[in-house]
Order: sequence, then structure tokens, then C-alpha cells
Amino acid sequence: MSKTNNEKNLPKIHARKIVAQSRLFRVEQIDLEFSNGAKREFERIAGNGRGGVMVLPLTQDNHLLLIREYAAGPHSYQLGFPKGLIDPGETPAEAGNRELQEEVGFAAEQFDELKSLAMAPTFFKAHMHVFIAQVLTESRLDGDEPEPLEVVKWPIDKIDELLAQPDFTEARSIAALLLFERWRNQK
Repeated sequence: MSKTNNEKNLPKIHARKIVAQSRLFRVEQIDLEFSNGAKREFERIAGNGRGGVMVLPLTQDNHLLLIREYAAGPHSYQLGFPKGLIDPGETPAEAGNRELQEEVGFAAEQFDELKSLAMAPTFFKAHMHVFIAQVLTESRLDGDEPEPLEVVKWPIDKIDELLAQPDFTEARSIAALLLFERWRNQK
């Protein structure tokens, strides 16, 4: 596969250093020189490179399973799809199946990857693999959630109503739902 013009002209990285760190994040400063000679300092959240997963569990009776969980950013409960980080040694599909069992109490026999999404690529070096999970069977694993998650069963023929829910606002979940709609219409 040949490189695109964008890949051929990437800025040159002259230096990298960690400028801030918390328990969850490391902020990296990168000193760049662009092809036209312009020099800039950018900051980005340094990731672990493994990425994350989001799973759209599809039941045999044509419902999606969502979860309602606490979101610290807006300090509210938000409705969205099961998601989490890929652990060391896991494939994205294995991570998706683990998260599915931890968050909704089901395992899946079939995973179809819809797309790998970049999450705020100006600031993060992270991707989220979005999957549809099918052929679900009950199976529960202990997760890292501080409280039990509410599982919400949503009929796939009421997507517009889901989009209208005041607590269904996360951009990744909305993008995943729209990818699901395209997938469904192609079948």
C-alpha cells in the first residue's frame, strides 16, 4: 500500500517530552517542523497504543443492548453502548467480548467490526474499534465498574427515538449507531 500525500509530508518530530501527568493521563509535548519550515509545539494525551472498543449487542429479537452509567465529565448518568480499553495481549474482538460480559452479562459468538474511529485525533493517539455483537448467550464477568450498570434494551426500529433521548449524547455512541444503521441497510 502506497503512502498518501498526507503521509509523505508529515511534520518532522524534533523532540518529545511529558509535560504533565495524572493517575489517568500523560500529556506529551511534541516539537514539530512542517514541510514549509513552520515550527510549532503541540500537546497531546499520550496513549498506550492499544486503543478501546465499543460493542453494539444485537439480540435475536432485534434489540440493541445499551448501558446507563455514571459519566464524571457532565456529572450525570448517560446512556451508551458497552465500551472499554483493550487489555495487554487482547485482540479488539476479545476485548469487546470481555466488556460485553462485564457490562451487560452476555457473550457473543459473532463480532463484525464496523469501523475503527479516531477519538479527537488532534489531541489523542487513540482508536476505538466499533463492533456489532450477535448470537448472544448469558455470561457474566466481574468488571471494574463502581456500581451495577443499568442495561437498557432498545428496539432497532426506534433509532430516531434513541437519538432523541436527553441522556444519549456521547458522540462515539451516536457515530456507532449511525454506522449500525448503514450496516443494517446494506443487509
